[in-house]
Amino acid sequence: MSELNGKGLANDLPEDVEIPIRDRLNAETGVLSWDELAPHFARGVVLFVSSELDLITVAEKIIADDTTTVQAWMSANQVRRATDDDARDWVERTPNFWCVVSAPWVLAQEKSSNW
Repeated sequence: MSELNGKGLANDLPEDVEIPIRDRLNAETGVLSWDELAPHFARGVVLFVSSELDLITVAEKIIADDTTTVQAWMSANQVRRATDDDARDWVERTPNFWCVVSAPWVLAQEKSSNW
């Protein structure tokens, strides 16, 4: 069994191996505190993803430019640009977020207490 050296398993693969986008996104997902997410919010690039949706699926649809699906989620308020009201709430509660980058966006989903 190979040792984890901080690089991640994807870095141990030969260069010509294609990593499926879902696997790549999953490997790039991480937990951020509000303090870590705040600079991205200040740049206006945070999309809040409802806990009803799978964060990786949303990122996949954004990357694939699936405007029909993303617009439907936005119309249902399941995916939306984070607001000043959100930021005020997060400053008070200091939650953690599951996050993944789907350039130019940082997708953030509040981490529930039972995760």
